[in-house]
Amino acid sequence: MIRIHEKTLKDLEFYTVLEQISEYTITALGKEASLATRPIEVEAQLIRELDYVNEYHSSFDNENRIPNHGFEPISKELKLLNIESTYLEISSLQKLVSISLTANSIVKFLEKFKDYYPKLQQYSKYIEITTAIIEQIDNVVDRFGDIKDNASPQLEELRREINKLKGKINSSFSSALNRYHGLDYLDDIRESVVDNRRVLAVKAMYRRKVKGAIMGGSKTGSIVYIEPETTLQHTRELNNLEYEEKEEVIKILKELTDFVRLFLPLLNDYQTFLTKIDVIAAKAKYARSMEAILPEISNERHIFIKDAYHPLLYLTNKEKGEKTFPQTIGLNEENRIIVISGPNAGGKSITLKTVGLLQVMLQSAMLIPVHERSKVCLFERVLSDIGDNQSIENHLSTYSYRLKQMNYFLKKCNSKTLFLIDEFGTGSDPELGGALAETFLEVFYDRKAFGIITTHYSNLKLLANELPHMQNANMLFNERSLEPMYKLVTGQAGSSFTFEVAQKNGIPYSLINKSKKKIERGKVRFDATIAKLQKERSKLERTEQSLKANEKKKLSEAEKLEETNAKIQKKLESFQELYDTNQRLIYLGQKVNDLAEKFQNNKKKRELMAELFRLVQIENSKRKKLSTKQKRAEKAKEKQVKAEAEKKVAVIRKKKKAAKKKEVVVEKPKPVLKVGDRVRMYDGKAVGSIDNIEKGKAIVNYGVFTTNVNLDLLELVEAKNK
Repeated sequence: MIRIHEKTLKDLEFYTVLEQISEYTITALGKEASLATRPIEVEAQLIRELDYVNEYHSSFDNENRIPNHGFEPISKELKLLNIESTYLEISSLQKLVSISLTANSIVKFLEKFKDYYPKLQQYSKYIEITTAIIEQIDNVVDRFGDIKDNASPQLEELRREINKLKGKINSSFSSALNRYHGLDYLDDIRESVVDNRRVLAVKAMYRRKVKGAIMGGSKTGSIVYIEPETTLQHTRELNNLEYEEKEEVIKILKELTDFVRLFLPLLNDYQTFLTKIDVIAAKAKYARSMEAILPEISNERHIFIKDAYHPLLYLTNKEKGEKTFPQTIGLNEENRIIVISGPNAGGKSITLKTVGLLQVMLQSAMLIPVHERSKVCLFERVLSDIGDNQSIENHLSTYSYRLKQMNYFLKKCNSKTLFLIDEFGTGSDPELGGALAETFLEVFYDRKAFGIITTHYSNLKLLANELPHMQNANMLFNERSLEPMYKLVTGQAGSSFTFEVAQKNGIPYSLINKSKKKIERGKVRFDATIAKLQKERSKLERTEQSLKANEKKKLSEAEKLEETNAKIQKKLESFQELYDTNQRLIYLGQKVNDLAEKFQNNKKKRELMAELFRLVQIENSKRKKLSTKQKRAEKAKEKQVKAEAEKKVAVIRKKKKAAKKKEVVVEKPKPVLKVGDRVRMYDGKAVGSIDNIEKGKAIVNYGVFTTNVNLDLLELVEAKNK
């Protein structure tokens, strides 16, 4: 059975967390229920509740978002339904329809997506889905919130009669209005409305000539408001019918309420279910605001919270845009108690409160902001002694109050307890208070309780060093700037840096030296040794961080090199394929060239065709049978490789051209071309002779044809013999 004292909840600012969660609720009952949240006493129920919140939290990251659960409270309606012979108003009935629709939609949704939300579906399956309430109320009440005419035969008949009478009233009033207006008995405004009834605006001098009931007059007395006699008779009849209609509506509402009363337990379940969903949703939204998760819950006594944030501090700093320092801390059978020491304002109390608050939140079915590899266990009691303990109401000093607390701890502390004590042993004479605190700590240790304490007392640091299942820890402090680093390290006590901080704050060195002489030499040496060790620890910490950064950088570079290597290897393979393909084509070209030469010599077409056919067959036998899609892919790949190769070749050519330009080229004198010289074009292979030269152009005869070419484009092959 889990029981956590009210004082512990106050010490750890648990109620502030509840206020923040309540801001995420969307119903009045949900807000009320969230503020009333307390640690859950039964472990099985706690695990269930944690699963509900975790499943709802997961809905934010998938497409199947849980439907809206908003509803208007029906607590008053449920009370009325408990009282016989009462009936519900139309607005109350509409609230019942609304809550039924909402509950039904969520239950159906959870059934449909039970693979995503198995625990929530398990919880919702006990909620009955029924449309009877909705249908019955919809049969009576329309969407505008009025009772339908056909709600009962009697009501339908009454309303028909009422409508007829209203028609007669309008007709008789219009008749009277026209008649008296013609006689000039009426004022310019002609008519008005008094007590929701149409009346004639009669001039005061003619009031005796108009038959009817006087309903009032104007302030000046010049106008008298009269309801015509014929209209008055119909109005009386209408009043009677409207009274009967009202009685019939009440009768219908009573019958409807009696029907709904049968579903009272179900309606109560709907409200409870939706209130619970509202609280679960609020917890899930709160968890999302600080990236909280559900860590592994161990059955063994083992806590390891990695990168844990104090929720209140994290959210405050997030709003300000400031950084929050996470803490990593572990407790297990081999290391049950941690003694945190070090200078003030170094983060000792925050670390203590972080562990305590996260434990209480978890045991109240809330997700906590820790690393996903964190591991926690559950405690039957969480005891705390944090903050200013002076009790003005009880006229107790700090020390008296703390002794009273320690007495309570001694009664309740056992192997299933987590105790948290801030500034353990303070409030009395340092020597005596420290000795008593040491005794208390030994008792807690012998009872195998888990705990974290903060202290400045050297004897408690020494005790933690001596006992096997207790450990010292300290908050890192920058020895140069004398500023906290807000990082907890275990295995070593922390110095209070008393004299160092005093010197930094301008206290004269002579006074500090005098103070050192006043205390035992051993204590100064002990504190100095701790301070020195802490400095070494800080240096090692910085070195470790630097090495880790370098290692990370090298790993990143190695990955990049491997990636580049893989790309180069892939390109080499592609180029090799291209090279092999080109070699094969060159070989084929040579074969075809040999056949062409052979044909030129023997002119045997049949032999040429046979050889060509045989060559094609041999080549085709080497080819793989590919589908159209595969062929397309092969061609695309080949095209890509060729394009890449051409880019590389283009770069090489460009470089070669640039290198050639740098070389000093001695140009040969260009020969003068004459008629009869054998020439060819610079970029061609065909050789012809010049037949005529005119205006910088030459007619070149190639035997089969002649062409007109610029002299600049021709080069001399053989000069004409003189």
